Amino acid sequence: MQRRIGIVGVGFVAMAMAAATLAGCSSLAGSSAFGNNKLEVAEVANIGDYTSERALSEARAHFRNNDFGYSATLYKRAVELSPNDPQGYVGLSASYDRLGRFDLSDRVYATLYGLSGGTAQYYNNVGYSYLLRGNLTAALTNFKKARALDPENIVVANNIQILSNATAAARA
Repeated sequence: MQRRIGIVGVGFVAMAMAAATLAGCSSLAGSSAFGNNKLEVAEVANIGDYTSERALSEARAHFRNNDFGYSATLYKRAVELSPNDPQGYVGLSASYDRLGRFDLSDRVYATLYGLSGGTAQYYNNVGYSYLLRGNLTAALTNFKKARALDPENIVVANNIQILSNATAAARA
């Protein structure tokens, strides 16, 4: 049984927001749906006192609350403490994506691929990263790879549908 890990499956609402943002763009090629703002990770007091489990737990809570600077810092700590656990890398790459730090998320995705390979969750998350960058072709390519690996995955199906709707709305 394959263990599912996920951050990008944060839900339909996050994807709908991204799709709505994309739908309002007059030109999608080469632009990011969230502009070129590069936000920074946050400093967390006593980060050295965190266990991997505590860092993951608090990182997830910050991510759900859209505190991506804090979630990135805490996921980074989880990765430092448990470098072979893909959960931290999934959250760290997603946090970097939401901060617009695609340079950092690309490095984390490379590490994640080395740990867990090309899973459906991996391709879904990479597709979401490309969606945030405004590269809809690369997003769709990765979503399709995810769907081929896990045809019943509802998150992937929703992402493909939202991307399709955003593309249609942008062309209208």
